[in-house]
Amino acid sequence: MHFQLKVRNWRSYIPILDVLSHYQRADFGHDLLAGLVVGVITIPQAIAYAFLAGLPPQAGLYACLAPMVVYAILGSSRQLVVGPVAVAALMVAAAVGEHAPVYSDAYLGITTVLCLQAGVFLWLLRVWNMGGVVNLLSHPVIVGFVNAAALLIIVSQISAFTGISSGLQGGVSTNPFDRLMVLLANADSLNITTATIGVGCFLGLWLVRLGAVPVARILLRPFGQTLPDQHPLARLGPLLVASGAALAVWGWDLDLQAGVATIGFVPSGLPGFTMPPFNWDMWVDLAPSSAMIAVVAYVESYSIGTMLATRKRTRINANQELIALGAANISAAFSGAYPVAGSFSRSSVNYQTGARTPVSSLVCAFVIVLTLLFFTPLFARLPHAALAAIVIASVTGLMDFRSFREHWHIYPEDSVTQLVTLFTVLLFGVEAGLITGVALSIAFFVRQSSRPHVAIVGRIGDSEHFRSIRRYDVETFQHIAAARVDENLYFANANQVENKLLKVVQRRPSTRHLLLVCSAINMIDISGLEMLYRINQTLEEMGIKLHLSEVKGPVMDQLEATDFVMSMTGSVFFTTDQAMRDLAERT
Repeated sequence: MHFQLKVRNWRSYIPILDVLSHYQRADFGHDLLAGLVVGVITIPQAIAYAFLAGLPPQAGLYACLAPMVVYAILGSSRQLVVGPVAVAALMVAAAVGEHAPVYSDAYLGITTVLCLQAGVFLWLLRVWNMGGVVNLLSHPVIVGFVNAAALLIIVSQISAFTGISSGLQGGVSTNPFDRLMVLLANADSLNITTATIGVGCFLGLWLVRLGAVPVARILLRPFGQTLPDQHPLARLGPLLVASGAALAVWGWDLDLQAGVATIGFVPSGLPGFTMPPFNWDMWVDLAPSSAMIAVVAYVESYSIGTMLATRKRTRINANQELIALGAANISAAFSGAYPVAGSFSRSSVNYQTGARTPVSSLVCAFVIVLTLLFFTPLFARLPHAALAAIVIASVTGLMDFRSFREHWHIYPEDSVTQLVTLFTVLLFGVEAGLITGVALSIAFFVRQSSRPHVAIVGRIGDSEHFRSIRRYDVETFQHIAAARVDENLYFANANQVENKLLKVVQRRPSTRHLLLVCSAINMIDISGLEMLYRINQTLEEMGIKLHLSEVKGPVMDQLEATDFVMSMTGSVFFTTDQAMRDLAERT
């Protein structure tokens, strides 16, 4: 099968060209400030997420260079910041933990293949015009997955947070319940100093988030200045606690005197060109993980980009996002990084600090370049406990358990899907959890649509409106049964609809006309069409005529493509009102 992209205007595939053609001097001041703030915030997060993924700290910084620049050039969102994120890091850690022992602990090789494959998968989705794949992951599935991922991440960070020996190797793919039992068994190895640093950093992050803006308001009050609630000052916690923790370790030699684990040597310089290994067996084994990472990265990025675009009353291009995010991940594969996605926290800061264009991401990348060239020695004594606190604080903000009760009252099946996704991710892994959640959502949808609601309707007063006889006081006729089917007619519900319509006429012996109100029918498949043929014939044998009303254009096109309309015993009416007025005069 041959696919190709229609390139009507090649400039539309490079959105930054349009941005730069309309760029004004006033925009640069806003972009410069936003880029500097986001860059400062990104550094400790990137290092923390690298450790979460089971990779060296520089890999997290590398993930903020080429991918961020590539997305800034190709992305359709003006405020989205692409780079390392917690959920993608978790999925990378799970894949590395599963496959590294098989391939001689080739961690870098595995992560670069994951990047390359994820990018290729995203591009294939674009070629096949499947940007709508985002709809497969329903809200309950996403909530259940994110909650489970947050719990997995928190459990994976307890060892670094407390200094307790985990006794496990290979990353967060290990069952979290087993990991907790091992941690409890090794509780006697608790490092008091490490735990104190971890708790202190976590409290520091919480205090900065809550108190930075109020304190700044007090200091600025004499000058008649004020700050909004969501000011970026509240996001500087990671930088402040990381700096404070590193200074504490350096000042009291806590790494030597108290056994506090630190990052150690971080190589300076920019990443070199990295060629992913072309090992066929590795590529086949990693393909399912890469596909899941690609889908989750796209869903996360698209959701964040849409949210930011809505605030600006603009829109993002779903297909262009596939191109941009795919290119960003492919660039990560050749620069020693790991899969990337849009970051909710950093994108929010970028927006709140006034970023107007993707130039802010270019400024952020420049900050990372300076850090890699000149400031990596400052990270040598940064304790793992501080990074663990940063990761835990970041993911706790993503957790949402309150929605379970709301979903239960609105649509209980959504709550079941959320819980099943959560526990499946915890017990069997990310890929199994997402696949199970999607499958369950589809199963519930098919189950719901296979039990269609068929309402007997009547006229409200002298109006042209028709409503269910169970909910309204309406006018009906003994020889007419007007039934509205509130579902598409397809293989899953065709027999159910047929049975319900026949029951309607059986309960009304005086019926001479069955009017099928089609206002809610958007599609009819072959099974649905065969059902209409059968019921038309059955009703004819009973001396009852079948009529249709309010048939939508696409459905009418389907019917006219066959001889069904010609074989009908009754008529097709434009509106239900016309049908009832006409049939009321017939006996």
